[in-house]
Amino acid sequence: MSTAKTPLDMIAAPYGREIRLAEVEFESGMRLLRVTIREGSRYTILELDAATASRWAQSMGDWATAQLKGRT
Repeated sequence: MSTAKTPLDMIAAPYGREIRLAEVEFESGMRLLRVTIREGSRYTILELDAATASRWAQSMGDWATAQLKGRT
């Protein structure tokens, strides 16, 4: 099974971690968001559907907004 991968973003995170986002399209036409988190030599890879990615984005955005509001 072949796939097409389109890089979307790379985020430098605290403590030398790196987060890469890519769209992965499979031969069937299914598209998923691939989240790759690098911590040193360890990699964690998640593939998310649009509904899951949207919920995760909302939760992260809500948390970030609350944190930023708490700063003075």
